[in-house]
Amino acid sequence: MGINTERDVEANLQIGPTDQGMVRIFIEADGVEIPMDFEPEEAEEIADEIRAAAQAARSIG
Repeated sequence: MGINTERDVEANLQIGPTDQGMVRIFIEADGVEIPMDFEPEEAEEIADEIRAAAQAARSIG
């Protein structure tokens, strides 16, 4: 499976701060929960990557 492989899976995504000063991306799908914690600086890098991907997707579509 790659980035361009479509799947018919529903998932819930939550993003927010934890009480430990981390940023958590929490994914739940098909009864599986995946919490991913990041330092604030890492979260900002991820946000930059998402923005860059959105800009690239706009140029394709």
